[in-house]
Amino acid sequence: MDWLVNPLISWLRDSPFSTASWVDWADISLLTYLVYRSILILQGTRALQSLLGLGILAGVYVLSDEFGLTTLHWLLEHLFVYLVLALLILFQEDIRRALARAAAPLAMRSVSQGTDAPRREEIIQAVFAMGKRRIGALIVLRRAATLDTFDDGAHRLDAEITTEILQAIFHPSSPIHDGAVTIEHGRIRSSGVFLPIATSKKILKAYGTRHRAAIGLTERIDAVCLVVSEERGTVSMVIGGQVIPVADPQDLRERLQEAMELGKDELAMRSPTHA
Repeated sequence: MDWLVNPLISWLRDSPFSTASWVDWADISLLTYLVYRSILILQGTRALQSLLGLGILAGVYVLSDEFGLTTLHWLLEHLFVYLVLALLILFQEDIRRALARAAAPLAMRSVSQGTDAPRREEIIQAVFAMGKRRIGALIVLRRAATLDTFDDGAHRLDAEITTEILQAIFHPSSPIHDGAVTIEHGRIRSSGVFLPIATSKKILKAYGTRHRAAIGLTERIDAVCLVVSEERGTVSMVIGGQVIPVADPQDLRERLQEAMELGKDELAMRSPTHA
């Protein structure tokens, strides 16, 4: 084993690791963690794919300098400045979403009180009552991200959360039943809220407009959506762009409790059902 151990000891003695202090190790550990968290936050977005492509170009840039490819090196050197600006403009939505996801754990504690157990119970009873009657519904529960940007053209209610009010809003005869209801700080914030529709071809064809709107919203911001299918009378919870079918009130009760305590990525990893 000496033939393997001795060169390894010699390499470690001559390497920068031999003179590294605890500050250096802390610096390296922190940088590694930040890179890891950045990859997790950008995972599944177009921005991550672009960053991988940018990394390949950076590798080609280094190799072109190493092998003396002057023209290619000059071209890439001048291209990078404009390329970074173009990426920031083209993927500003993905970057904004990633930053919101990064800040979500810090904001969770302050907003989770807005959907405490008694109010959630009213919501649970309402969605299953509407499911039995085949009344379609879409309810958005705020977690970390604000819902202000989706209020344009909606009906501002600022009403108490009760089973009766939620059923009245979504009843087909109600003039404000179209769109979603948003819930924030323990109250019904708005009704008739129109959400961004997901257009991915990977979404099951069985999902209608409400499911696609819930997927589109939860892919964009940190929120929980409850969807009642008008055609099937089923109830689903949507978070992180994933549709999770709910069997009964107890199942939804447990999932909502978990959703308000865990981060979006942690909850999505626990769920086997994907949109």
